[in-house]
Amino acid sequence: MPLDPRIAAVTERIRARSRDSRRGYLERMRRLADEGPRRAHLSCGNQAHAYAAMGEDKRSLARENAPNIGIVTAYNDMLSAHQPFEGYPRIIREAARTAGGTAQVAGGVPAMCDGVTQGQVGMELSLFSRDVIALATGVALSHNTFDAALYLGVCDKIVPGLVIAAATFGYLPGIFVPAGPMRSGLPNDEKAKVRQQFAAGEVGRDKLMAAEMASYHSPGTCTFYGTANSNQMLMEFMGLHMPGTAFVNPGTELRDALTRAATERALAITALGEAYRPVCDVLDERAFVNGIVGLMATGGSTNLVIHLPAMARAAGILLEIEDFHDLSEATPLMAKVYPNGLADVNHFHAAGGLGYMIGELLAAGLLHGDTRTVVGEGLADYTREPRLAGGRLSWEPGAGETLNDRILRPVADPFQPSGGLRQLAGSLGTGVMKVSAVAPERHVIEAPVRVFEDQAAVRDAFRAGAFTSDTVVVVRFQGPRANGMPELHALTPVLAVLQDRGLKVALVTDGRMSGASGKVPAAIHVSPEAADGGPLARLRDGDRVRLDARAGRLDVLEEGFDARSPVRPDLSANTHGVGRELFELFRQNVGPASEGARSLV
Repeated sequence: MPLDPRIAAVTERIRARSRDSRRGYLERMRRLADEGPRRAHLSCGNQAHAYAAMGEDKRSLARENAPNIGIVTAYNDMLSAHQPFEGYPRIIREAARTAGGTAQVAGGVPAMCDGVTQGQVGMELSLFSRDVIALATGVALSHNTFDAALYLGVCDKIVPGLVIAAATFGYLPGIFVPAGPMRSGLPNDEKAKVRQQFAAGEVGRDKLMAAEMASYHSPGTCTFYGTANSNQMLMEFMGLHMPGTAFVNPGTELRDALTRAATERALAITALGEAYRPVCDVLDERAFVNGIVGLMATGGSTNLVIHLPAMARAAGILLEIEDFHDLSEATPLMAKVYPNGLADVNHFHAAGGLGYMIGELLAAGLLHGDTRTVVGEGLADYTREPRLAGGRLSWEPGAGETLNDRILRPVADPFQPSGGLRQLAGSLGTGVMKVSAVAPERHVIEAPVRVFEDQAAVRDAFRAGAFTSDTVVVVRFQGPRANGMPELHALTPVLAVLQDRGLKVALVTDGRMSGASGKVPAAIHVSPEAADGGPLARLRDGDRVRLDARAGRLDVLEEGFDARSPVRPDLSANTHGVGRELFELFRQNVGPASEGARSLV
């Protein structure tokens, strides 16, 4: 099927915009690749230090023709999604040894959990942890002893940070190795209902805790379709996973077999062999367009609208918000996974999952089918699914049709004709809104505003019964420069309760809300942020604001608004406590959310 002209036009626009930066990036990668295998440049003393603890692998490491894999791991046993990585190095070392290579844990990267820090001070470190992860990966790979890398990470900032680093070390081949989702527990809609009941004072904390523990109950990613699982989708669509790897549960024989297969493939694509396949050749503009199409087709997390521009910039590719908007308009919404529906990612996977979606989108000309991936030439490899029979791993044709059309639909009969991400622009700045779970009658909200400067104040006002009429809730000074751009997910139950009471409500913020805002209209990532004197800093209680997702507008309807002086709040309290002192450098140097909230690349 020929490439859809809308997809082609966006791709060409990105290619033209990125021509100089991409050329410079590739020239750097080629020069580094031409230097040959990394270990050839180490002295005997350098190598002795690197191999001292490797036991039976010392002899193989000292031979330059035996490829060595660097493992970069986000393991910790506080995060359910990363706890399974504890045993991966053993599996990888054994698989590498069997295949004639070696593997070493090059280093670990931090992995914090937005679920633990929601509504807490620690959330102010979350976005910048992406850059710390990229830096930590750089330290791990700086030893220059590796011929390929395996990147072990799953959740919100971890994968974007690892991709930024993988692109920076783009002359090295690299494969991303996930851990998979936990098995299904309490349905996500039931959990959300209990949260709303607690916010409304209808149930106690004991009921809330029981629901949360029944939902988040075992190793693996959370089962709703948030940023973590959106990351895993991206790695498939962008060709950085072994095919069909994303949503296989931890602790299964198939999961371990896929980890061994990733190890074997990483050894096969080093510069020591005949199939050299560096990351810089995988991560081109077509791969990023495919990733964005996947994000829209699945109704994925809006956090990726921040992360993808930063990831792309590390590979010399320049993405803008209009690219997301236009690709969303061209891409049908094919999946309904919570919070956009009742199913979780395990149900989605069973219904045909990513392999079915990729096949449908390829057949419709909505994906670049000619991309280079870690396993071969062309994205068609990712329509197949892994099978394990008699201890032998193979890839077989995936589902040719949806196995549950309440969860997954074909391109010809989607849930919605577009992906549901809208760019909003107007007198209040530029932001985005995810409309895939918002009822059409709520795509336009016009009401007086109530202005707040943190989410706790919104909850306090709610508990005091202050919301009795239609309201646009504005939470400002939540951008990256102000306080690190924490996710405001704790507002979701409050706003949902108000909406269920029959009020027209919306959120406007320069902070993050992810896709977990669900059914409540939310204009997020508004730039310029208030801390930089953006228009949100000039709003006052009672101003009428119009949020119009149909027309793509975000406007204040008050005469003389532009002549007002912006509010300059005291943000000094955001600079200390729970490690915030250590992140001041990031806040001072971060760019706007519309450009990826970048402080490094």
